[in-house]
Amino acid sequence: MTGLVQVQLDLSNPQSHLVHVRLEISSPQAQQQVSLPGWTPGSYLIRDYVKQLEGFKAVQQGLERSVRRTDPSTWQIDCDPDAGPLVLSYAVMATELTVRTCHLDQDHGFFALAAVVLEVAGQRWSPHRLTCVLPNGWNAFVPLPTDATGSWLATTFDQLIDSPIEAGPHQSHPFEVLGVPHRWVTWFSDPACAVWFADRYPTFFEDIQQVCLACCRLMGEPRPASSDYLFVLHLLDEGYGGLEHDDSTVLVYGRRNLETSSGYRKLLQLVAHEYFHHWNVRRLTPRELRPVDYNRASVIPSLWFAEGVTSYFDQLLPLTAGLSTPQDYFSDLGEDLSRYLLTPGRQVQTLRESSEEAWVKLYKADAYSASSQVSYYLKGAVVALCLDLELRRHQSSLSAVVQQLWRSHGRHGRGYGESDLLEAFEGQVTGLAGRLEQWLTDVDDPDCSGYLLDVGLALEPEMSSDPWTGMTTGLKDGWLVVQRVLRHSPAERAGLMVGDELIGLAGQRLAKPEDVPTHLRAGVAQPLLMARRSSLRELQLCSDPPQPKRYKLEPVANPTTAQQAAQEAWLQQRVG
Repeated sequence: MTGLVQVQLDLSNPQSHLVHVRLEISSPQAQQQVSLPGWTPGSYLIRDYVKQLEGFKAVQQGLERSVRRTDPSTWQIDCDPDAGPLVLSYAVMATELTVRTCHLDQDHGFFALAAVVLEVAGQRWSPHRLTCVLPNGWNAFVPLPTDATGSWLATTFDQLIDSPIEAGPHQSHPFEVLGVPHRWVTWFSDPACAVWFADRYPTFFEDIQQVCLACCRLMGEPRPASSDYLFVLHLLDEGYGGLEHDDSTVLVYGRRNLETSSGYRKLLQLVAHEYFHHWNVRRLTPRELRPVDYNRASVIPSLWFAEGVTSYFDQLLPLTAGLSTPQDYFSDLGEDLSRYLLTPGRQVQTLRESSEEAWVKLYKADAYSASSQVSYYLKGAVVALCLDLELRRHQSSLSAVVQQLWRSHGRHGRGYGESDLLEAFEGQVTGLAGRLEQWLTDVDDPDCSGYLLDVGLALEPEMSSDPWTGMTTGLKDGWLVVQRVLRHSPAERAGLMVGDELIGLAGQRLAKPEDVPTHLRAGVAQPLLMARRSSLRELQLCSDPPQPKRYKLEPVANPTTAQQAAQEAWLQQRVG
């Protein structure tokens, strides 16, 4: 096959945590360049995967070829284009267990292939064949078709690195969604959990199928967008997250969370989020990601739509699938609205800025980030809620807009820009583009309370009983230290910063976090003894009156018939 790139991954020595890679280029250039991607689509951070690569060699006709590094992630090999295939070999250390990196031990292997496979210059759009050498008794699960030899075939480099690999002695569970084959693979970090999980949730696979069906209904589609889909779940003691791909998703979830019904519901929401992404993001894609630049960050103003709209729907989808209750949904939505309203950074960073700065802020958050930024997932979901309820005032819905964009862009592989989004919303409701533009560029909050009143709900604050300092404390090596200081807070005015050790307040010794509010008096300046680096200092801390500690969604008393009808239609994602 002309232009074929063959990739072999050798996992046969898992205790070394090294995956040995052999990459054969059938038609090399005279000065062949190869490079390792710096990031994985869907996770917007340059991760410099090359730091895990070692032992790079290039051989042609049995002779080692001269290699020159042109940048940290790129090599140039001098070779003879007429002398046959060029074979590259190297190893990748696989010790980081996340959905976007690689992990290999005696129990399993997982590989996000952007961190493993080199891109061959000039052959990004050439076919790639993948084989794996596995320990005895292991299986490999890859969301790619196979040939007669059992090798996996990708039509392009992009398709190959969009195909994560899970390997180990575990099995897959097949099921169908509207005639489309799906597989589910779970790696239990504690094998004993497999029996516990099956006993605790005997309808799990039926529930997953219902979530997938709910996604199809929301998109107005008779079938999933993928023709063969793979779920991979890493069930660890703790953890949460997922990464979407065209024909698969990889999920991480904490087993301890599954001991409660709310924790199980959160898992279904995670599944819904990532599965919905195989439309919104993977196929209905911001134009800045067509094609992907694997070594450069792109400014993507519409990430709020890609992630925020998906986050809004992921809580609704288990409800529309019949797997949760309206009360569950109100509780979960109330938690998100609480997080939003208690994030002071929402008054500093706009939603568009949050999207554009994803590469340098969201994935690099620190103890001060809450004061200066807001997640495009979180505020994007809040704006999506307001958009949906505004559209419903005019006999439309957010799902109708997503379906329209799917028909005009996603189905045809056309990337969308922010202007396309504004046009789609304006096409449903005159003037909505202007309102959306304001929500994207202003730091003022949308009128959530007004929209929620349409569906018979009120957002009620729950006040703290303690005076407010704007700081969070915790124990570190047995010492009470400041973990967060909010901007414009009493703690900031007093001169505190993250890392300060707190020793005494108002003449009383401080030993643990709960000691602080015990000695506070709102509106009264109190002496605070603290240590920073090697010096002791006394500051004056004057706390403010108690503030809301959370918000809850509550039904309004005596809802009108119109409110009841609007709520029912909204919760079932119907119009009218």
